[in-house]
Amino acid sequence: MAKFDITKCARPNILALQPYRCARDDYKDDGTNILLDANENAYGPGLALNSKGHSKDVEPKDESINIDLLGLNRYPDPHQHDLKELLCDLRNTHAHTDKYITPENLFVGVGSDEAIDNLLRCFCRPGQDKILTCPPTYGMYAVSAQVNDISVVHVPLLVDQDFDVDVPRILETLSSDPNIKLVYLCSPGNPTGTLIPKSAVRPILEHPTWNGIVILDEAYMDFAPEGSSLAEWVSEWPNLVVMQTLSKAFGLAGIRLGAAFADPAIAQLLNNLKAPYNISNPTSQLACAALQPGNLKVMRSNRSKIIEQRERLVKALPQVPGIGSFKGGFMSNFLLVEILDKPRDQGGKPNNETALKVYESLAEEKGVVVRFRGKEPGCLGCLRITVGTGEEVDRFLSEVQLVLSSIFWSGGGTEKSSQEEKKEVAANDVVA
Repeated sequence: MAKFDITKCARPNILALQPYRCARDDYKDDGTNILLDANENAYGPGLALNSKGHSKDVEPKDESINIDLLGLNRYPDPHQHDLKELLCDLRNTHAHTDKYITPENLFVGVGSDEAIDNLLRCFCRPGQDKILTCPPTYGMYAVSAQVNDISVVHVPLLVDQDFDVDVPRILETLSSDPNIKLVYLCSPGNPTGTLIPKSAVRPILEHPTWNGIVILDEAYMDFAPEGSSLAEWVSEWPNLVVMQTLSKAFGLAGIRLGAAFADPAIAQLLNNLKAPYNISNPTSQLACAALQPGNLKVMRSNRSKIIEQRERLVKALPQVPGIGSFKGGFMSNFLLVEILDKPRDQGGKPNNETALKVYESLAEEKGVVVRFRGKEPGCLGCLRITVGTGEEVDRFLSEVQLVLSSIFWSGGGTEKSSQEEKKEVAANDVVA
């Protein structure tokens, strides 16, 4: 009897896959840590709940949060028309077009990650086609590409221009490689926080010879100025897809609900490809509740608090010795900031070894979890800090000052061992 050999049975690209490392792989929520690493909404769900997590009395009655537990023996609606209608109502702002998007323009999935993967499966032939990404960016584009045996072409963001998109180089790359089928652009960027303007997206959509799709990942769009989302613009462009999620501004990361706005022809392909019942009844019911006027008011109130704390951090962090410059933009619920090897007035420079020490000391000694991003292009010495509640920001500012003072007092150290290099890579590989 032949002995089973998984190395000869599994697909080579899967054997070589570096798995997605998520935020809770390293540091858990033990009830005492403050979690400023995964860009979650620290103010909680955008739902009208009381202190015990129960639904408040809201009017009208259809805004109450009711999960049909008795109906869990039945499969959910495979089409989710009501949910799609509410998402269209939210994004039909007419800031960019007079046309309307309808449920025919929507795919809803298990977070944005399902849309990322399904777009690859729809349009890219394994082992032949490619996608284009602009690092530093969200890591799941590359992970999903490797799962599907798709090559990734990188056109880095312009580091010296606040991580703007290098449109001329993207156009040139698309002209020279017809096997590129998808361009993934993150707006606002993760980890950059930079918003991609419509004027940068349009030339790519209008490329005269390239036959492919531009995908805008707008996971953090609700933290940008009103009218910034290009979701409704899919009614004008058959080669545009805009992905969004309820995980961030809506504070509903736990229900895993994402959406892709697209031309009806693309949306139909994505819906044809998905599992029959990919959205559970509880997820659908919670999402529909969150999109009712009363709960949208809660979401917007929480968003205002986050933006207020974001502005507070922008003012306060540079006053901490050892904190360098902010990198990128300020259009998300996180900030990307340099950690220096010594205070700025002593000639401090961005430094990965110091940043990694701060990251580890904050988490392991202070119970404050942020994200190390120092190995990303243009992010030397950078930590990504999710904006928390006012109390969490108080604690973070206090603890980061103590940690930096301790590192500088002890001599810091900038010599890097091979073990430290491995630790930097491991910390940077966490995707969230």
